Amino acid sequence: MVARVRSAALVSTVITYALVAPILAFAVWGLVQAFRFRDWIWIPIQLVLPVVGAFVYFFAHLHRHADSGFELPGAADKKRLGRVMEDLARLDKAHLHAQLGDIYYAMGQHDKALAAYRAAFERDRKDLDIRAHLGATLVRIGRAEEARSLLEGVVEEKPRHDHGYTMMALAEAQTVLGDGEAATATWKRVLAGNSYGRARVQLAELHVEKGEMAEARALLEKVVEDDASSPDFHRQREAVWVKRARKLLKQVPMKASPDA
Repeated sequence: MVARVRSAALVSTVITYALVAPILAFAVWGLVQAFRFRDWIWIPIQLVLPVVGAFVYFFAHLHRHADSGFELPGAADKKRLGRVMEDLARLDKAHLHAQLGDIYYAMGQHDKALAAYRAAFERDRKDLDIRAHLGATLVRIGRAEEARSLLEGVVEEKPRHDHGYTMMALAEAQTVLGDGEAATATWKRVLAGNSYGRARVQLAELHVEKGEMAEARALLEKVVEDDASSPDFHRQREAVWVKRARKLLKQVPMKASPDA
C-alpha cells in the first residue's frame, strides 16, 4: 500500500514538473529577451508577475509587429518556399529561381541559395538583383574572389542598389581578400548615405588594424549611442552589431587627456 502511494506521488511529481517546466522556461525567455533588447520597463513587470508578464510581453511584441506580417520564425519562409516550388514546376523562369534563392538565403541554407541563384543567373545574366544576391551568397560561403567581380559590376551600375546592402557585401569581399584600402573606401561610401551598424563596426575594425583608434572609437560609440534611442524593431535588427561594438570598445583605448 505504501509503495503504491509513493509510486503515485512520484508520477504526480513527474507530471507536475513536465507541465511547469515549459511555463518556467517561457518566463525565463521573457526576461532574457527584455534584457537583450533593453526593454527595461518589462523587467520589473516580469519579476513581479513572471509567467503572466512573459505572456503579455510576448503578445505586446507580436501586436507591434502585426503590420509587418510577424509570424513565428521560419513560418513565412516555409509557406513561400512551397508556393515558389509549385510555380517552378510549371515555369522555368529566372525570377522564380531568384525568389527560391532569397528564401533559402533567409533560412540560412546558403548552399541551396547558391544553386538557386546560379540557376537564375544562367537564365538572366543582366538582372542586378540576381547578380547582387549571387555575389552576396558567394561572400557568405567564403568565395569572395568570385563574388567581387559580380558585386563590383552591380555597384558600378547602381551604387545604392538594395539600399547599400550590395555595397556592404562588396566591402566584406574586399576585406576577406585583404584589400583593406578598397574596403575602407567602400565602407565610407556606404556610410555616406546610411547609418548601418554593420558598416560602422566593420569599418572600425579596419581602423583598429591600422592603429587608428580614435576613428574606430568614434564609429563604435555611435553604434551604441544610436541603439539607446532606437525603436524595438531597429534594435533587434542591429543587436548583433551593437554587441560586437560593445566588445570591441573594451579593446580600444580611450583618447588620452592632454595632461597625460
